[in-house]
Amino acid sequence: MIGIICLNLQKKDFMENRLCVFCSSSNDLEPKYYKLAEDLVLEIKKANYSIMHGAGSIGLMGSLLNAAKENNVNIIGVVPEKLNKPHIVDSKNQKLVVTKDMKDRKEYLRENSSAFIALPGGFGTLEEILEVITLKQLKYHNKAIVFINAYGYFDNLFKQFDYMFETNFANHNYRNLYFVANSPSEAIDYINNYTHQNIYDKYLRE
Repeated sequence: MIGIICLNLQKKDFMENRLCVFCSSSNDLEPKYYKLAEDLVLEIKKANYSIMHGAGSIGLMGSLLNAAKENNVNIIGVVPEKLNKPHIVDSKNQKLVVTKDMKDRKEYLRENSSAFIALPGGFGTLEEILEVITLKQLKYHNKAIVFINAYGYFDNLFKQFDYMFETNFANHNYRNLYFVANSPSEAIDYINNYTHQNIYDKYLRE
């Protein structure tokens, strides 16, 4: 059960299509990555989606938040109680959900998002996007999952994925669990046209 400490959402908010964006909280990146987050917000606005993210006001999360505010895109931040601090989270410019811990945060994001997008990020971003891929593999959800591989950021990760497929540590069909986009517009086009296709699993037999 999710422990919601602070919940400032109206019922109508739950009817919207929300895209969950996983991304970096670093303020030490090249400017092109912050611009990438801003460009994603513009594409999200065009497609009339809202955003869910990790609530941070720093790094790419901060770029998402600022661009959403400037472009009147609804944004909901979900943060564990431990990280709900003024120098990390902006509580004025987004609707805020505070959860008991990281586990509940991820569950809330997963259950209340229409699709998942990974922008460049560190360990946290990888952990979050790989978890939703694994849960889709295990048929806990059937939502779209997209990596935005701008500037080849995820190239080495995909090489590892290829090696897993080649050595049979992962089923080749699992390539279809996620989509690799090179730009925000390509990511949103994929989500707009996404239709779930069941991936056969000899163990789950579905």
